[in-house]
Amino acid sequence: MKKQILALALCLPLWAQAQVLDATASRLDFTLTQMGVPMKGSFRAFKAEVNFDPAKLAASRADIRIATTSIALPAADAVNEAKKPDWFDVARYPEARFVAGQFKQLAPERFEVRGKLTLKGVTREIAAPFTAKVQGKKLLIDGVLPVSRLAFNIGDGSWRDTETVSDIVKLNFRLTLIQP
Repeated sequence: MKKQILALALCLPLWAQAQVLDATASRLDFTLTQMGVPMKGSFRAFKAEVNFDPAKLAASRADIRIATTSIALPAADAVNEAKKPDWFDVARYPEARFVAGQFKQLAPERFEVRGKLTLKGVTREIAAPFTAKVQGKKLLIDGVLPVSRLAFNIGDGSWRDTETVSDIVKLNFRLTLIQP
């Protein structure tokens, strides 16, 4: 454990300023359950402005903007449905956003982020655990965030029935950040 902390501390000067997102090595995926069957999807377009320094967590920040129009699902009709007003209403809300300024360390290379997630015009405080690992000039951030879709009015009308589509959606994220 001491070796892990020392290794991370030696790399800390690399992370003194905002990192650049490597979009080709980053992803924002999700898993939902529809009629008892897991279904995977993703958002293919998102931007992240991140300044994460494990030695200065109080100064760390993240601003992630997700193009809801970039939703990808296994079938074209599911994508079309997800873009409609009952779901993401992409015509009115083409972007979701997560803004965070609270970070805490849970264990070596394990952290928690707290911030505000805005989806479909609804903003809620959320917290997500994640790992942060240095690989050369890259910082790999991986985490899973369970999100209540109903808390954000995702799946209105007849889709509010959680027997058809589960309320909890697991949002899996990987941000690959490069020190400029």
